[in-house]
Amino acid sequence: MPLFLDDEQTMLRDTARDFIADTAPVAHLRGLRDADDPTGFSRDLWKQFAEMGFTGILIGEAQGGLGLGHVEAGIVLEEIGRNLTPSPFLSTSVAAVEALRGTAQAERWYPGILAGDTVAAVAIDETPKHRDRVALTAERAGNGFRLSGVKRFVAHGHVADVLIVAARTAGAPEDRDGVTLFAVPRDVPGLTTAPERLADSSLAATATFESAMLDADAVLGDVDGGRAVLDRLLRAGRTGVAAESLGVGAGAMAMTIGYLKDRKQFGVPIGSFQALQHRAAHLYAEMEVARAAVLKAQHLLDADMEAADMAVSVAKAMTAMATTLAVNEGVQMHGGIGMTDAYDIGFYMKRARVLAELWGDAGYHADRVAVAAGY
Repeated sequence: MPLFLDDEQTMLRDTARDFIADTAPVAHLRGLRDADDPTGFSRDLWKQFAEMGFTGILIGEAQGGLGLGHVEAGIVLEEIGRNLTPSPFLSTSVAAVEALRGTAQAERWYPGILAGDTVAAVAIDETPKHRDRVALTAERAGNGFRLSGVKRFVAHGHVADVLIVAARTAGAPEDRDGVTLFAVPRDVPGLTTAPERLADSSLAATATFESAMLDADAVLGDVDGGRAVLDRLLRAGRTGVAAESLGVGAGAMAMTIGYLKDRKQFGVPIGSFQALQHRAAHLYAEMEVARAAVLKAQHLLDADMEAADMAVSVAKAMTAMATTLAVNEGVQMHGGIGMTDAYDIGFYMKRARVLAELWGDAGYHADRVAVAAGY
């Protein structure tokens, strides 16, 4: 299993790096924040993503996509993270595409995703922290289902055209069985969304379902057997989060190394001080270990191997820790200016904090790995 990019993947990385750095650098995020943009991302940029072919990376060639894998999706996500680019790529072109794969709903939503017209959101969490519980209920009603309950931390949920929703059709909230996934159109009666600004200035909604009626064809997978679809969605989404986190950490580290070379004290660059060199070397090592963990998880997912589940948790935990180190060291080494809003390093810290929590923090995933190992 090669823990490096091949020639074609390297070309994709170079293309994505140039495109995203030119069209949506950190200044793009700052502009959306300062304008209090109600969407949270640029729809024009999302269309450009489609024109570049990025939105169809995980969609099969037979359906109009590129038919690539999670390594390639991760390449785009790393550049999104490196530039702190607000984009629905993770929720739409990675998580939702995986949930829709192989279902009749794919024919409905894939064309819009490919064209950059459709945005999807993932509605899974119901508590302040990510947990393996689903309490929102879906009761049979006529030829369909009636959904009742609340989902929280739904990124892009207020503007999404479709929400991928995990609901309880049997059993208790903590049961693994009895879960069903639904593709819920934004305009379904009974669904309301209330967006809130997160620490990184992105928008996530609280989605409330008040007897929202759905047709039976909204089901993704089997009734009561949606856990398999949910697990597939989460493996893809968590690996995507890890890749974006890696980009955030790499961007923060590059900015910090540049500052160490430019900033002078006592007539010499502060990067010549041995104590700061040691810290920078430690950070580089941690980021490279995290990068290897992410690539391993991506390769195992692309090979559809059983070991992918634990590899994904390892990648999610390690990138959260390494990126947290990167942004913390970045602020520390920048000194006083690192604490100001006028400098970009603080934006990296805020984005890292949000990504660390998304679909399970480092503690959650470390516990999953420990339990699986028998501890």
